Order: sequence, then C-alpha cells, then structure tokens
Amino acid sequence: MAEQRILLGVIGRPHGVRGLVRVHSHTADPADLAAYGPLCDDRGRRFVLAWRGEGVAEIAEVSTAAPVPVTDRDAAERLTNVRLYIERDRLPSPAADEFYVADLIGLEAVGEAGVLGRVATVHEYGAGASLEIERPDAPPLLVPFTRACVPEVDIANGRLTVLPPHAVEVQGEAAA
Repeated sequence: MAEQRILLGVIGRPHGVRGLVRVHSHTADPADLAAYGPLCDDRGRRFVLAWRGEGVAEIAEVSTAAPVPVTDRDAAERLTNVRLYIERDRLPSPAADEFYVADLIGLEAVGEAGVLGRVATVHEYGAGASLEIERPDAPPLLVPFTRACVPEVDIANGRLTVLPPHAVEVQGEAAA
C-alpha cells in the first residue's frame, strides 16, 4: 500500500455564524463520513462531526478531556481546507474489482514490452478514472482506468497490467 492514511473528506467554508462548516465527503455515501468516528488532519489533530444538513456539519476537536465543539464562524473559518483522514486498516475490504485509490498509487505498471513505470496519481473528473503513470525516461502516460486498458490489477504483488488505448481492440479491430 502506498499510504496508511486514507483521505475521507475536506472541511469547506463556514456555514452561518455558529461554527457549522460545509464538509466535502469522499465516502461512497457522504453521510457515512460521521460514522467513522474520529478523523485526523495533517497535523495529527482529531475531529468528530455530526451532520446538521446536507453537506453541513457541526465539528468538534477531540482533546484529552472531551471534544471541544467549534462554536463560532472565526474558528470554523480557520478549519477551511483541513483534510480529514482515517487509518487504512479501519476501512472495509473493497469488493471484487473495486479498489481504493490509495492502494493503486505506487503500483508498478507493466505493459506488453515490460515495465512502463509506476502509478503516480489517479484522476477522477466524473467521466471515469484515469491513471497517471510516471515513466523514468518519458513524459507521464495517462491511461483510462477501464477493464480494456487495465485488464489486471494485482495489489498483493504491487503491479497492474496496462494496455495503452492505441493497443486496445475495439469490436475486433485495432483502435485508431
């Protein structure tokens, strides 16, 4: 695995004057974010949140004594863009043919001619994911993360098979 922490959400801008914040959840069901319990930020602070509306949450920093709620807009503003993580081992195992992005990063990408490079980033812009593969002596390669272009993902052995789009056959004919 490339990382031990998984990004589950990001605190957005304040909502109102009583310390509520907008939260961008990266969980399959956004409402599930609060169920993971304490979430950590990049500085090691721990937070819990309770949903108060769609995408709007009350947030509290967990201290040694008890959670300290954010109660005013200024405090909420200081949390804007704070990333919220959990440890990878707290997540359930993905279903067959599903992968956590963090598990893909760092995998060796192998093509027909041998090793192409390593997965550096997974891009997701809504129309489907793409893998960015860093190559030692060439510009990065962007490959659609589809069964046709990435027919095999072997997390256990740290590699995936890549067929660049120009090598994928479409309905029995080579793609142009």
